Amino acid sequence: MGVSRLKSIEDRISRIAMFNSGLMLDEFVRRVASSEGIPLDRAAFHVYIAWKKGYIRLGRVKPITSFIGYIFSIEASWFHILTLTVVLTLILVFLVHKPPLIYLRYILGSLFVLYIPGATLIEALYPRGEDLEPLERLALSIGLSLALVPLVGLVLNYTPWGIRLTPIAISLTLLSLILSLIALYRKYTYYRLSNLV
Repeated sequence: MGVSRLKSIEDRISRIAMFNSGLMLDEFVRRVASSEGIPLDRAAFHVYIAWKKGYIRLGRVKPITSFIGYIFSIEASWFHILTLTVVLTLILVFLVHKPPLIYLRYILGSLFVLYIPGATLIEALYPRGEDLEPLERLALSIGLSLALVPLVGLVLNYTPWGIRLTPIAISLTLLSLILSLIALYRKYTYYRLSNLV
């Protein structure tokens, strides 16, 4: 398929979108398929390309209007996965001491120390997905974790609790959850700004 034909399909999709706002996505894809005379899977592909290139804008039927609503939306699924991972790691660290679950403890414990603190800081600093490439996020997350965890240990060294398993686990949990809540709120503000009409 030539570039000019693809461009014309994207233009026609944007025209269809102008006159059919408020449709559900499946109905919109059906309209594109019937107007273009192409199968549904090709129509869905062209709708996706048109959306990706900015020709059309896909939105929610009912927009999210509050921060609490955003927390329980699909956009905040990363936050729920992170919280579940932290809680599961804490359960494994404090309750599991025998194989075979101890190997899962090693894996999640490494993730908890070497990735999660830096990842939450990166999400708080760069809340938009297009700010950094995924590989850059991964590298910065590991590097910042390697910087944050020793700082937590240094601070704990001067407290009455010292550097032991329980204070370190609680401190890293609090740090990760606080940074993730900051990131969640910053993502919500960008979401709200991008959905203003």
